[in-house]
Amino acid sequence: MRKKILAAVMTGMMLFSLAACGSSNEETTAATTAEAQGDSTEAEGDTTEATQAAGDLSGSISLSGSTSMEVVVTALQEAFMEANPDVTVNAEYVGSGAGIEAVTAGTVDIGNSSRALTDEEKSAGVVENIIAIDGIAIVTDPSNEVSSLTQDQLVSIYTGEITNWSEVGGSDSPIVVIGREAGSGTRGAFEEILGIEDQCAYSSELDSTGGVMARVAATPGAIGYVSLDVVDDTVKPLQLDGVDATEENIKAGTYVLSRPFVMATKGEISEQSELVQAWFDYIASPEGQDIITGAGLILPD
Repeated sequence: MRKKILAAVMTGMMLFSLAACGSSNEETTAATTAEAQGDSTEAEGDTTEATQAAGDLSGSISLSGSTSMEVVVTALQEAFMEANPDVTVNAEYVGSGAGIEAVTAGTVDIGNSSRALTDEEKSAGVVENIIAIDGIAIVTDPSNEVSSLTQDQLVSIYTGEITNWSEVGGSDSPIVVIGREAGSGTRGAFEEILGIEDQCAYSSELDSTGGVMARVAATPGAIGYVSLDVVDDTVKPLQLDGVDATEENIKAGTYVLSRPFVMATKGEISEQSELVQAWFDYIASPEGQDIITGAGLILPD
């Protein structure tokens, strides 16, 4: 009899234990499911908020100016519009001077300039917003035997004192001096840095960076200056005073031909429309900074 009672007690205890375990597992499963659902809902909420934040921006931004800035502006333009589908960014490349004139007159939101602003431009209420630093590379046609020039030699070539490559260690062939048109930011920076404003003896004055690249590449004996970020194997970059035109050397201050890339506004950024402010916020973001460095440019301090 005692054995029967003991067996019954043991059986009851086992059933109770199984029931308790089942209840515990169900509660754990339910809690885990609820937690996962909560995380999913929270993630969806975060995504929705991000989407709504992007969707809040609509309208258009207009930029005009430097042809040297076309590569980086186009990259920023495409990325910003992808992040903000209801925004259109319109950019035209007509030279730094024309871009500054347009923003001064209020016909565009931003004037792109590949040179620093003048005191006169600043006095008209235009603000210099530097987004990057660019180097100016000296390039020749690929077959040129010369690999380096001194600053004095470069000045003498562009002012017409040296007219043959044999005078700087090259072959006996005439130097074809290529440059940018008046009003170009690249030309302005190049001539100002070397101290030869309005003294250059150009064979050709072209209205775009691409035009200079193409003419130099195709013309034996040609020399030109272009934005560092566009240099490719169609031309031969020259050293200046034995120093290569590289980002590292520009940062170190050993390569002297460098200039700012400016997105000028009429008034401070804080005075611009919400959309224009968002554009500058994007440029300052990690994504925007990656685009700038990806274009071969140097971030300003």
